[in-house]
Amino acid sequence: MEMLESPIRKYAWGSHTAIATLQGRPAPTPDPEAELWMGAHPASPSRLAVSGASLVDAIAADPVTLLGAANVERFGTRLPFLLKVLAAAQPLSLQAHPTLDQARAAHAAGHPSYVDAWHKPEMLVALTDFDALCGFRAPSAAAADLTALGVERLKPTIDALSHPDVATALHDAVRGLLATPDADLVAEVVAAARPRAAERDAYALMVTLAEQYPGDTGVIVATLLNRVRLRPTEAVWMPAGNLHAYLRGVGVEIMAASDNVLRGGLTPKHVDVEELLRVLRFEVLDDPITRSAAVSPGLSAYPIPIPDFTLHHAVLSTDTQAVRLPGGGPRIVLCTRGSVRVDDGVVPVTLTQGQAAFAPAARAELSVSGNGEVFQAATP
Repeated sequence: MEMLESPIRKYAWGSHTAIATLQGRPAPTPDPEAELWMGAHPASPSRLAVSGASLVDAIAADPVTLLGAANVERFGTRLPFLLKVLAAAQPLSLQAHPTLDQARAAHAAGHPSYVDAWHKPEMLVALTDFDALCGFRAPSAAAADLTALGVERLKPTIDALSHPDVATALHDAVRGLLATPDADLVAEVVAAARPRAAERDAYALMVTLAEQYPGDTGVIVATLLNRVRLRPTEAVWMPAGNLHAYLRGVGVEIMAASDNVLRGGLTPKHVDVEELLRVLRFEVLDDPITRSAAVSPGLSAYPIPIPDFTLHHAVLSTDTQAVRLPGGGPRIVLCTRGSVRVDDGVVPVTLTQGQAAFAPAARAELSVSGNGEVFQAATP
């Protein structure tokens, strides 16, 4: 078991206080801090605190010991997951991620929107109240909100949303908005929504988004999605093809270790409308919120329907027994509250909030004790 020194990514939408406060550093910080990356992604790998070696280099030097033979066979000599603390002070882009087959084929063909050959399903677990957009809502509900604004130029979008086939309705509405960006339409819609923002959630959302992204057609597309307000420990699961955006809050995010992001708006970055439309799943997501299930006293697990990673959450107190964390592959344990001792039977470590440690596959099941909370990212 070895402590990790992990990099912080500074994006404009990040928080000047959240990650620094979690780690016990002075706040506010000079620059916005958006994501704390824990893992072996080549773009920003963690380092092993004792040796100073990059986790990427350590894995390359001894992949079987660190990852396990089964994981090397399945995923190659790479850690298949990336764990983050995400701190959003402003809305992020509308985006989706490809399936594994789509990523492999597009990357092999040299498609410019694919930087690697891996998929990027992800889950975010709220540490604070968290506001997000996740998956499509019923097109009839979106049509009703847009119709009530009385903006004549929205008629093509409303007509598309009124198609009896849900997939066709969503596809044609999204395509119509994104394929022909119209800043004047966005301005007209937001002007109509602003005096009525207290009436409907969709109107307030458009006004808020337009303040940061004026004229961006994603402001209207966002109203086709579910507005999700998570309480701490609640989660959203975003499989391939799920259109989503984080709006505000702090959470623990786990994902497959990939940088393949297809954006549809609310960003100054490249937007690839045709490829986004190709990978999107045009279906209604009735219940976007995912909740953990109890495994044993003090331990819960989040249901993740892919083989790349698992996520467990342990709540510990000095009045309770140690909690055993399942798994025998590579693991990263992150402390999000208090002080916790993590024992791998060889070299135990004590983590305070904001600290993380890495356990190689060769180590036994982990035991955690103390007073606080931890998340464990691992392979199944």
